[in-house]
Amino acid sequence: MYTQLEQRGMPEPPVNVSTLRKMKNDGDPIACLTAYDASFAVLVDAAGTDLVLVGDSLGMVIQGHDTTVPVTVDDIVYHSRTVARGLRRAFLVADMPFMSYTKPDQALDNAVRLMQEGGAMMVKLEGGDDQVGIVEHLARHDIPVCAHLGLKPQSVHKIGGFKVQGREPDKAREMLVAAQRLQDAGADIVLLECVPNEVAERVTQALDVPVIGIGAGPGVDGQILVLYDILDITQGRTPRFVKNFQEGCDSPLKALQSYVRAVKERTYPEPEHCFS
Repeated sequence: MYTQLEQRGMPEPPVNVSTLRKMKNDGDPIACLTAYDASFAVLVDAAGTDLVLVGDSLGMVIQGHDTTVPVTVDDIVYHSRTVARGLRRAFLVADMPFMSYTKPDQALDNAVRLMQEGGAMMVKLEGGDDQVGIVEHLARHDIPVCAHLGLKPQSVHKIGGFKVQGREPDKAREMLVAAQRLQDAGADIVLLECVPNEVAERVTQALDVPVIGIGAGPGVDGQILVLYDILDITQGRTPRFVKNFQEGCDSPLKALQSYVRAVKERTYPEPEHCFS
């Protein structure tokens, strides 16, 4: 009946926001992965992953779209609910899909759905200074938030493709300022996607909250990759920051354990997975 009390007796208690903040302060790398169903969620959790994201990347790797734009709140709720059933220790984050958080009340309504119906413990949204008000509104209602900066896949049609962000000095400064403002507004995590190593390191050093990177180099507090990419399920060209962890492993679980170990030991990402 009292699940939270029972979980305190686990060898490794469930990860929460305080756990992640302590990991940053202690210099303990945070290993994160996406997942989209219960079966893979069990494996991801068993591998020792700290944070699991039900990303709108499911639009591409599960639904077969070219972008994440077609993904709906209903899609995320469904997949988050199934992933939640497979997790015991890992912290579950769910993406806010395209145009699901344009206004504070809309964002709150959809975030509540992701948490109540989907079992998420935190929601993630894309955007910089323009999302400060949304983050403040969610935080005011005790909704944990992960802010997503750098390459924002939901904006792919606006920015003209999947490109590295923050290479120009003025854009790098804007990203740093936006990250600080989002933290001050109540964001509990900042995720950086496809940004130069130096920029990601500066943001990480400037913030008190954990910074998770995907294609953001080794200087962040944690790493996240798409599950299907590291298991070599994705066909065709993969992003530069992807590493195939299935190679040399005789099971998906061992591949996931290899990824977690590489993040914890800081042997991933290697120089060939980074941007300058």
